[in-house]
Amino acid sequence: MIAGLRKETAGSFNPLVSFRPSELQGAGMTAARLPMRQIREILRLRQSSGLSQHVIARSLGMSQGAVSNYLAAARRAGLTWPLPSELDDDVKLEALLFPPPPNLPASSRPLPDWASLHRDLRRPGVTLSLLWEEYRAATPEGFGYSWFCDLYHAWRARVAPTMRQVHIAGEKLFVDYSGHTMEIVNGSTGEVQTAQIFVSVMGASSYIYAEATLSQKLPDWIASHVRAFNYFGGTTKQVVPDNLKSGVTKACLYEPTINRTYADFARHYSTAICPARPRRPRDKAKVEVGVQVVGRWILARLRNKRFFSLAVLNADILTLLDDLNKRPLRGWGRSRRDLFEELDRPVLIPLPTEPYEYAEWKRCRVSIDYHVEIDKHYYSAPHRLMRQELEARVTLATVELFHRGGRVASHLRSNVPHKYTTLPEHMPSSHRRYRDWTHERIQRDAAKIGPQAAALVDLILRSKPHPEQGFRSCVGIVRLIRRYPVERVEAACARALALNTRSFTSVAAILKNKAEKPISSTTEQAQVLIHQNIRGAGYYH
Repeated sequence: MIAGLRKETAGSFNPLVSFRPSELQGAGMTAARLPMRQIREILRLRQSSGLSQHVIARSLGMSQGAVSNYLAAARRAGLTWPLPSELDDDVKLEALLFPPPPNLPASSRPLPDWASLHRDLRRPGVTLSLLWEEYRAATPEGFGYSWFCDLYHAWRARVAPTMRQVHIAGEKLFVDYSGHTMEIVNGSTGEVQTAQIFVSVMGASSYIYAEATLSQKLPDWIASHVRAFNYFGGTTKQVVPDNLKSGVTKACLYEPTINRTYADFARHYSTAICPARPRRPRDKAKVEVGVQVVGRWILARLRNKRFFSLAVLNADILTLLDDLNKRPLRGWGRSRRDLFEELDRPVLIPLPTEPYEYAEWKRCRVSIDYHVEIDKHYYSAPHRLMRQELEARVTLATVELFHRGGRVASHLRSNVPHKYTTLPEHMPSSHRRYRDWTHERIQRDAAKIGPQAAALVDLILRSKPHPEQGFRSCVGIVRLIRRYPVERVEAACARALALNTRSFTSVAAILKNKAEKPISSTTEQAQVLIHQNIRGAGYYH
């Protein structure tokens, strides 16, 4: 390619009059060619010895680009090594490798189908060079490579902006929420709820899926992805979201942090989450256009209709969505559905056999009673992990506990608050020491406070299915002497025994309200009732 040609084409130009055919000899080859003996050597080293282009270029003292050009010319001519005997003549070999350019004027040369060529570029491994070689093989009188490329880029610049960015088939799915919303009216109460609009667009075919959800929270965000993949019938290699907090914990230009649940979802579907760069809307131009299209062709048509359920709204969206995907695209002459069936569907990753189970992750610390708290319920962990930080994977049916990536416990999920789920194998075989807190020490320290405190602690420990489950309350009672005199703590324990309350909360409330004096009459007992179910005046302030 002549170096000065690109400078001539800067700015606005007409590719059909910018070049002369004589300037394009050899399909982009320079005018000064190597001697035929060196070209023969290139063919020998490549086809007979199997050397790489880099090695050949270094051996012959030439550029790798030149080696590539000569090898391409040999492929177009159908030459293999050893060369046929009739090509011993350098003139014949040169004529075969570098046929003279056609004498046809540029306006008379056949043009490729640019829209079809643009679609082919979205297939994995397809390049302009390959498409040009196929074009010249079918039309030898066609344009040279340089001219071909400029004509293609000039055509692409005239079409819709959404076609300028080339996306490989099956590679990316762009997802985002629309800025538009729809209203859903509760038929019983008249309450109006705002529904969010989820939009996803295939990169290569611009095939669209949209639906309404009640929120943009993580459960709805993940569920919309699942339904989108089911609609497409497969998954892409990458999912490109905006930096929505539901999916991206920390937005960063170089290393965004993906929500753990979102990452698990991606792993289940064999895809990768690649968020768009912050403040770079062009990274997700596909879905930005998709949001506009959904707003104009779907939501605008539903603007005067009143909906009383999310299901009815999504049914109407799906009907209009099918019509939208069947509409021919301007500049393509094909619909989104046709392009999807031709480009994306054949290369989508198959859906997993097992359905995705939504799960949230939570960091928690194992307490002294070797239990962790999840949604106000307590689940046991191996006692050796007391005071250790664990990760809990919480689904609708199970709670799994992980320590340093390994699962250490699995429980059926319980919705009963303030209760314990304990596995026998998690309990210590005997009372083991942990930072000097043992069953014996708790009773010994309680006895130092007084007989009433010792009796209350013993009652709490014996009331639990496993004594260790009462450690938390007992340690709290013993440590009350750090804030209150021993005599008051002992009196509060006596008052708690009299009121038949067996918790740290009750003893603390008695001390806070200075109600530890002995009950002297039935009237006083009726006036002062303190136990774990009484919130106290402080709760309301």
